[in-house]
Amino acid sequence: MSSQAYTPGLKRKTATIVRKIRRLPIQGDVLVKRGDDVEADAIVARTFIPGEVHVVNVAGLLGTDAWETSEYMLKKEGEQVKEKEPLAMVKGFFGLFKRYAFAPASGTVERISDVTGQVLVRELQVPLEIDAYIPGKVVETLPTEGATIETPAAFIQGIFGVGGERKGRLMTIAETPNEALNAKQLRPECSERILVGGALVNNDALQKATKLGVKGIIVGGIDYRDLTSFLGYKIGIAITGQEDIPFTLIVTEGFGEMPMSEKTFSLLKKFDGKHASINGATQIRAGVIRPEIVIPRPELTTAKLGDFGEKREFLEQGLLPGTPIRIIRKPYFGALGVVSKLPVPLQTIETESEVRVLEAELADGRRVIVPRANVEIIEE
Repeated sequence: MSSQAYTPGLKRKTATIVRKIRRLPIQGDVLVKRGDDVEADAIVARTFIPGEVHVVNVAGLLGTDAWETSEYMLKKEGEQVKEKEPLAMVKGFFGLFKRYAFAPASGTVERISDVTGQVLVRELQVPLEIDAYIPGKVVETLPTEGATIETPAAFIQGIFGVGGERKGRLMTIAETPNEALNAKQLRPECSERILVGGALVNNDALQKATKLGVKGIIVGGIDYRDLTSFLGYKIGIAITGQEDIPFTLIVTEGFGEMPMSEKTFSLLKKFDGKHASINGATQIRAGVIRPEIVIPRPELTTAKLGDFGEKREFLEQGLLPGTPIRIIRKPYFGALGVVSKLPVPLQTIETESEVRVLEAELADGRRVIVPRANVEIIEE
């Protein structure tokens, strides 16, 4: 039996160890050391992004020769200048009719050229900080880059998301995983919370969540038209997470009205009121990235987590009868089930390709046969 025809995927764990590498995009200063305990909002590293460079044609603006540029400059190289402040000036006959070249932005005069007559003004550096994202212990530092944070936590992955990293308390809104999340259910106390819905969230609810200052929404499904209306544009699902939206949305099952998995819903409901860190970033091509929900559990000890090693070893064996799976391609996209049989011979599918298949019993009782490449393991 081959175990290479699929990618172990969606994780749904009540207790595990979560490690997050927090890395700057360019070199900077690491503000923590190994062994430090940090909160989710703690700044672990900081750097400065070089400002944008503006080219000012001083000679052209003053009507002078390029080689005279330095003579008419009011600012020297290395000096700071404010937006719309005079950079250079030339006087007309008898000192009348002064002509100016103004700074296009606040920054520093980086270079004055008597060859081209141009002056370079670089905007002030922009500070960039990264926080720990999750509370925990610093287990490794990356000199000039960042740090690795570790914490015991419940960990759930979604199938699709939009929006970046956010933190807040979980608040279960839906009574059951089959219930749609609508605008009437959203109240002022939802502000700053990460809301847990059921089978669907519509555009009206998304708009009201924006007004209330919600941090995130976790739901089973969403209509693609509502998602497009909320974002204001059609989105590709290959890479997400950089959208400029007021909160993060994580879909656990797929597009359309799709009840949230009973186990996922129960797990989220179990931690109602607890702090969580979420990220909607999704990448479905090489180097798969799933949207995630991390619920820190500082009360867990190493001893309490000991039995999870055996479960990881089981998953590494590959697909086995009884393994929980999710189907990730049509016609059963998003369906949950368990492996019931693993036929050895190759079988011909609709595309006339011969592939390894499996038989799965879906949550609704149906038994279906699908290519092994069309499923992913759900890690319990």
